[in-house]
Amino acid sequence: MPKEFIKKYLPDPESIKNNKSLRFIGPIIHDPNLWHLNRHSVTKAFAIGLFWASIPMPLQMLAAALCAVRFKANMPLSLALVWISNPITMPPIFYCEYLLGAWILDLPTTPFEYELSFAWLKEKLYDIGIPLYFGSLITGIVASILGYVVINVIWKRSIVQKWRHRREKRERNKRN
Repeated sequence: MPKEFIKKYLPDPESIKNNKSLRFIGPIIHDPNLWHLNRHSVTKAFAIGLFWASIPMPLQMLAAALCAVRFKANMPLSLALVWISNPITMPPIFYCEYLLGAWILDLPTTPFEYELSFAWLKEKLYDIGIPLYFGSLITGIVASILGYVVINVIWKRSIVQKWRHRREKRERNKRN
């Protein structure tokens, strides 16, 4: 069931491989291991995508793609999961991560005030950056482990249910 569900929402590998804007990636994108939908590639993709979605940085998708290649995870799923942190969800996610980091490091939180200038960024980088990135790393690690374990359990349960269903069907056919 998880495989069919995921397959329904992911783009066709051939359409992505033939996409002109992705030709710069070269032969890497043609590696079949990056497109397999099996328990190992999907659980790794969840771990990668959830981790990088938690990290406040530009080019999260590039980092997820490089990790997917390195760990032979499903690339489209890794990239799709990074979009959990999108322009709408980023502020609450990163603010919660900042609060978590400040709480764990026992640092005082600064009241929310924002100014779009390099002077403000330079002044607040230490006060906000350290707890934000510490909280982001904690959140990313926990989210990736939970994602990996939960998807692994769901996948295994699905397989056991299929086996059970097949066995029951064979027993019914034997009786008839």
